[in-house]
Amino acid sequence: MFIEGYSTRGFTISGDLVVGPCAVLPRSILQWNVGSHRDISHESLSLFRLLEPQIEILVLGTGDRVERLHPAMLKQMRECGIAVEVQDTANACATFNFLMNERRVVAAGLIPPGVSCTSPGGKYM
Repeated sequence: MFIEGYSTRGFTISGDLVVGPCAVLPRSILQWNVGSHRDISHESLSLFRLLEPQIEILVLGTGDRVERLHPAMLKQMRECGIAVEVQDTANACATFNFLMNERRVVAAGLIPPGVSCTSPGGKYM
């Protein structure tokens, strides 16, 4: 999986256009049923806790800016052995790509930002 670009509508991931918020898993991409960072909950994060093999790191992209999540949600993920990085979506895409390149077991929950970006040559870094 490689995030090539994003727009206000969604993401280009490994050549596929994904509309809206998405969960980028080690071997698949799913629609993620959140409308904004306010919708991120224990339930919406449960998908990431159920993965086998278990992910090491979950990168959350909360849109145009970093948004605070409830500490209890982050604590629950840590108790399950999953580190969580909360970032604006642009940085979350870059972090996900870096961690994938390092062969880490990583997933991302991404909410489209209000601005679009595709890196030169069609690859988002």
